[in-house]
Amino acid sequence: MSDAMAGVENNETWVFFLERKMLWVAQTENTAYALGVHPDGHVKQTYWGKRLARLEDYPAFEEYRDRVWWDWNDVYPVRGEGIQSEHCLKVEFADGVRDVVLHYQGFELSPRGLLLHFQDEAYGLEVCTRLEVFPECDLMAHSTTITNRGEKAVRLLDAKSASFYVPAQEGLGLTHLVGLWAHEFRRIREPLQEGSKILESREGRTSHFHNPVFALDAGAGEEHGDVWFGALAWSGNWKLCFHRLPYENIQVCGGINDWDMEILLEPGDAFSTPLLYFGFSAEGFGTMSRNLHRLQRERLLPREHANQPRKVLYNSWEATGFDVNQQNQQALVERAARIGVELFVVDDGWFGQRNHDRAGLGDWQVNREKFPEGLSPLIEQVHGKGMDFGIWVEPEMVNPDSELYRAHPEWVLGYPERPLTLRRNQLVLNLAREDVRAFVLRTVDGLLTQNAIDFVKWDMNRAVLEAGWQEKEHSPAVWVEYVNNLYAVWKELRARHPNVVFESCSGGGGRVDMGILPFADQFWPSDNTDPFDRQLIQEGFSLFYAPKTMMCWVTDWGGKDAYSLKYRFHVSMMGSLGIGADLNHLSEEELQQCSRFVEQYKEMRNVIQQGELYRLRCPSTSSYTASQYLSAGGDKAVVIVLKNPRPLSMFQGVRVQLRGLEEKALYQLEQTGKQFSGSALMYLGVEVDFSSEMQIRATNNRHFDSAMLVFSKVAPAKGE
Repeated sequence: MSDAMAGVENNETWVFFLERKMLWVAQTENTAYALGVHPDGHVKQTYWGKRLARLEDYPAFEEYRDRVWWDWNDVYPVRGEGIQSEHCLKVEFADGVRDVVLHYQGFELSPRGLLLHFQDEAYGLEVCTRLEVFPECDLMAHSTTITNRGEKAVRLLDAKSASFYVPAQEGLGLTHLVGLWAHEFRRIREPLQEGSKILESREGRTSHFHNPVFALDAGAGEEHGDVWFGALAWSGNWKLCFHRLPYENIQVCGGINDWDMEILLEPGDAFSTPLLYFGFSAEGFGTMSRNLHRLQRERLLPREHANQPRKVLYNSWEATGFDVNQQNQQALVERAARIGVELFVVDDGWFGQRNHDRAGLGDWQVNREKFPEGLSPLIEQVHGKGMDFGIWVEPEMVNPDSELYRAHPEWVLGYPERPLTLRRNQLVLNLAREDVRAFVLRTVDGLLTQNAIDFVKWDMNRAVLEAGWQEKEHSPAVWVEYVNNLYAVWKELRARHPNVVFESCSGGGGRVDMGILPFADQFWPSDNTDPFDRQLIQEGFSLFYAPKTMMCWVTDWGGKDAYSLKYRFHVSMMGSLGIGADLNHLSEEELQQCSRFVEQYKEMRNVIQQGELYRLRCPSTSSYTASQYLSAGGDKAVVIVLKNPRPLSMFQGVRVQLRGLEEKALYQLEQTGKQFSGSALMYLGVEVDFSSEMQIRATNNRHFDSAMLVFSKVAPAKGE
């Protein structure tokens, strides 16, 4: 084998070792990432970008330019060794020493992976970094395990997942997602100047304010330009640092937040960081998104339901609020069944003394005043109508006015000598405790075992503010142990109830991340369901998360008369469709109209949920939104166009140009029967006709309008 290239020589090998260069090269279909052993013994990144023609082309250290005043480009920089870049690892040894000195020990290679072994020989601290390759998705992932092989305990003060380096260039900008409650996932781009830029969460959850994702570019668009990007798989406190110095590559360092975090590693203990996924696109943000979406659909989502369509959902909260009872739910079941709903969900208020948000949280027994015979009669009615039955829970929380809190006040997070902060009249249970973890598992498992429940909406409506463990003096590990126990509970529930679909919700989009995806089938992105606001939320969400995972509801938020049913449905068809509007307030004609929209969505949802997304026009930059969904085989394209009230929008023609089609193939617009070549649809485009079809009443603002176009491939085009 030339150049002592390690790895099995076949099409399944994606990671190679070039012994002459002391270089590892990891490749995907279109990208590459190279690491090498520097003469000083550090392992450094030498390349991250587009895949090159030959392995020999990847740069090693003969092309590497050293700086004498700082060390840079380390794959896993530590606090110590003279390194001045952002560190991934910081510890304190038993004798008070806080510097780490790692010596490279060797590597293990697999067709899709690489393990690099390091050791601090003076203290017996082992560090193993793991690289995983997902070639079909053009993505990779880094994680790290730190093991104490010494004889004394080690305080782990910081343990990030990985560090990457992007070539310095003019005009480099950082794209990320910001927001707050009801305004999550707002896409922004800002110049990346010299210094450090920090994105983080300190809430004990992913948070509404920032999301653990990033993209760096120097002028890329949707379908052109270079983009370096990543996403952290963690649902607790996290941190991304972007560090820029003159003349150097830009460092990206990410993982669990070191703020208020400490892990005690006894001899023999090990700690593993979450995966940090990363990738490169030479074709702009659209390719970036499609690669991440593909990874989520094909690898991350729970396998039991990954390839199944998300069912059209109805949630009764807007109709009944806390006044939920058997009678009003049964009446809504009848109406939901008439419009084609496939999943009926009862929200908050069905348990304990939950007549408002001040009491009952934590007492997960059916309220017999509201449901005298329990949930069984309602569930039987729902199943009898051919629908699945779902329930809302918030098992990580407790009201002070509850039987649970009166029995176990020590179970909440906080400090005995400090006041507890109420938010939404509730406190956070300390899920890091094993007795609390057992309680949450037992409670939800019992609910699912005793009732024929098909769907769980799992909510977490407030942040962690006092991370104290009431029976411990020193408990900074609670931030990490809480999340690990959360994952353990979800994993066990999925194993015991594989047919149940789970939705991750946290006061809206407060727990949306790659870490919860192996356990959650879908996300609730925001409590804000106003169809105009939702377009910006959904744009940002779609940058990093698949439309299939995004629940979108048709509701009365923003006013029934402000938007037509057609407009509201088309906005909600851009992900997995749900309905939250009060069906009692819809006329017979409106119910029939809802039924037609639901049926239309069912015909198209496989393309929308499983297909490739192309953002033809984004609401953040255009007077209209246009999203295209292309089926896996390219045989069908669904285009949803939303006209919005921007300046002069009523005078602007709306022409959309499709993407991803075969130029010489022939496509038929199903609504009219007119045929177009793929090249005509992509380069000339098609004029959108906003008709009044399926619209019940005229909107108060005539600038809001929408259309759905469906194209089917019928034959190759004849001639040029």
